[in-house]
Amino acid sequence: MNLNIESQKHEHYYDIAVSGELDVATVPELEKVLVPIRQAGTHDIHVNLENLSYMDSTGLGLFVGTLKSLNQNNKELYILGVNDRIKRLFEITGLNDLMHVNEGTEVE
Repeated sequence: MNLNIESQKHEHYYDIAVSGELDVATVPELEKVLVPIRQAGTHDIHVNLENLSYMDSTGLGLFVGTLKSLNQNNKELYILGVNDRIKRLFEITGLNDLMHVNEGTEVE
């Protein structure tokens, strides 16, 4: 399983671009990036999944934990660039009602 992560800090948010497969084997790699940001509680997080080919429930779980942590500090999680398959995961679980999930790669 392969996962590539690129992170860029901006004044009020972090851009995190994720490509490859996000599953039980690779979630710890993304967790290493997200946990310090969400614990600091000072920035929103924009996660671009445009080049993600697969995601399972462990990826969803990581995003739920990130959302809860950010919300405690009045910060937002934006999931961007989702393809139809990944968007469906968010819809089936109802998570698209709890967090910002966009097909586009820009925050709306």
